[in-house]
Amino acid sequence: MSAQAQMRALLDQLMGTARDGDETRQRVKFTDERVCKSHLLNCCPHDILSGTRMDLGECAKTHDLALRADYEIASKARELFFELDAVDHLESFIADCDRRTELAKKRLVETQDEISAEVAAKAETVHELNEEIGKLLAKAEQLGAEGNVDEAQLILQEVENVRSRKRDAEEEYRNSMPASSFQQQKLRVCEVCSAYLGLHDNDRRLADHFGGKLHLGFIQIREKLEALKKTVIDKQEKRNQDRLKRREERENEERMKTRTKSQSRERSREHRSRSRERRRRRSSSRERRRSSRSRSRDRERRRRHRSRSCSKGHRHEPSTRHKSSRDRERSSRDHSRERSRKRGSSERRQDSRDQNGRTDSRRVQDRDRDTGDL
Repeated sequence: MSAQAQMRALLDQLMGTARDGDETRQRVKFTDERVCKSHLLNCCPHDILSGTRMDLGECAKTHDLALRADYEIASKARELFFELDAVDHLESFIADCDRRTELAKKRLVETQDEISAEVAAKAETVHELNEEIGKLLAKAEQLGAEGNVDEAQLILQEVENVRSRKRDAEEEYRNSMPASSFQQQKLRVCEVCSAYLGLHDNDRRLADHFGGKLHLGFIQIREKLEALKKTVIDKQEKRNQDRLKRREERENEERMKTRTKSQSRERSREHRSRSRERRRRRSSSRERRRSSRSRSRDRERRRRHRSRSCSKGHRHEPSTRHKSSRDRERSSRDHSRERSRKRGSSERRQDSRDQNGRTDSRRVQDRDRDTGDL
């Protein structure tokens, strides 16, 4: 890759697809199904194992560093859960690798001579020491390349100790089997990358294997898979907790709404009951007023009736049973007036009779006088 292409890739990785206003690159979004989600999470096996003897070639999906930058920017604002797709992809790849490892082990069992369990255990010890030496040498080389010379020297000293243990293990393994069988190359399958390892491999080859891109790439893929699984579990737990929290909030809101409705219904019932009580009180007060008015009218009628009956009784049938002294005096005065009235009327009738008698006598005299004249 030229320097210009490297700079372009670096700008894409830092700024995304919209760094230079190129609308054609923005037509494919990072959420598209054609985009590799493992590439967005920087764990696609096609990228990690490129240039090794297990190079997988180009990925069937789109790989673009600018889309990865877009994803990193968007993932800070919201959860996209692309880890699920990446976990499925890596699990499928690791499962294929484990199947190849098992097939390689079966082929070794078929091709190599059978040995006893004791000899196999001793050979296994030699293989484990070889792996430890190779890993330590690879780590020392990495530290030396980074400039940590002191730490690299400490690891090399540890390598010397492991080498002495390896020589002792090889001596035990050589003494436990015939010389002809010991000269046969014993192979072992690497559990990480399914590569073949020899029992008598030198330190240089072991260091090249354990520090090589293939072995480290498989380690990176496996570690990334475990990290993604843990991330998925954490996010699922967080999402479940958020769902439970939202559910509790909805339930609390529903309970509050139900409580509010019940309280409103209770208040409306109380209001209706108070209204009915007020109407009942109003109606009872109206009834009391009506009854009081009717009673007052009845009392007034009775009073008027008694007054009329009293006045009539005074005129026609005077009674002195329940009268007071004042009433008796009034009745006596009324009786005296009545007697004087009757006396005056009788005198007037007598006078009128006398006058009429005198008038009649005059008339007789005049009539007699007239007749005598004739």
